Amino acid sequence: MAEAKEELHLEAFLPYRLSVLDNRVSQALSEIYQERFGLSIPEWRAMAILGRHAPLSSNQVAERGSMDKAKVSRAVARLLERDLISRETDPRDNRLLILKLSQKGRRIYSKIAPLALNWEAELVSCLDAEEQAVLNRIIEKLDARIAQLD
Repeated sequence: MAEAKEELHLEAFLPYRLSVLDNRVSQALSEIYQERFGLSIPEWRAMAILGRHAPLSSNQVAERGSMDKAKVSRAVARLLERDLISRETDPRDNRLLILKLSQKGRRIYSKIAPLALNWEAELVSCLDAEEQAVLNRIIEKLDARIAQLD
């Protein structure tokens, strides 16, 4: 008897659906910081990470944001050019450069963060409190599972 072939229905495939959702969310949210502040998605992500966790190296920014190191490097270069972040030598290791938001970067971050949080609240407003809690638990479980599979 011939073995039944499983078909991959991309539109129902969870990794694809998550990727499409991520792209749509990122693009919609990016209108806040691209149009108003001239920041790309990687630039904003780097600023958001530094706004919460600085000082960090570029590699640490990439790790925290699960971002490609080359994209982070380009974003950091642009943010340095615009004086939105500063770079200093790590006093414990002269080979390591540490990054943090500049005064100008902190001002922009303090304007974008509330806008982003309001946008997030609007996005999830279609879910009740219980659904939001379940969604957060599901994301945490899937994140833990992918760490096990890696």
